[in-house]
Amino acid sequence: MSVREALRSLGRYCERLMERSPGGSNAFFDSSIFAWAPNLESNWRTIRGELDQVLVERTSIPNFQDVSVEQAKLTTDDQWKTFFFYAYGHRVDDNCRRCPSTARLLKRIPGMKTAMFSILGPGKHIPEHRGPYKGVLRYHLGLRVPGPKGSSRIRVRDEIQSWEEGKSMVFDDSYLHVAWNDSEGIRVVLFLDIVRPLPFPVSLLNRFLLLLISTSEPVKKAAANMRQSAAVHG
Repeated sequence: MSVREALRSLGRYCERLMERSPGGSNAFFDSSIFAWAPNLESNWRTIRGELDQVLVERTSIPNFQDVSVEQAKLTTDDQWKTFFFYAYGHRVDDNCRRCPSTARLLKRIPGMKTAMFSILGPGKHIPEHRGPYKGVLRYHLGLRVPGPKGSSRIRVRDEIQSWEEGKSMVFDDSYLHVAWNDSEGIRVVLFLDIVRPLPFPVSLLNRFLLLLISTSEPVKKAAANMRQSAAVHG
């Protein structure tokens, strides 16, 4: 068995343990499970102000498939763009310097592994897919959510929620999910992956697996792509 296969096997075992933990089968979560979420919500206009400066050069922002090569089949056009601050703990220094207030807010979030602006163009549909590992929960803060209400939405398993500006959304992306921007405007969220709250000793095993993932070759390669792109377009 290769190291990669062993890691996947251990990950599946850990996910089965998570399924038996409190909230292990939830699609969506109340954002109150994260004590820092209200602080992000109260600063959402500050974050959006920095986002608006980034969007001035929207065409130069990397497409999702340019930095996440393992998920490249999800999209092939230029209507899903990603402006990364962190990827599994790897910091993109140039992008953090461009958005200093956002970077300061992110630095205060315990257990934050990935952070980016996720930008969907008008009419963009992200097909059904699942995240690679249940050990993180996905957090979205609505920054630009064009109308009409409900046109920008996500389905996780059989539950649908819509983004709202200045509001948090938390879900388990290891379940099949689909996203739509059926509006004529740009939808942007602050997208975070946070270490999933778990009881001991599952929490310890999960953190060990996340450490292994962060040092894996695909993640290191993606982080290098993000840094290179930020340096070129910064």
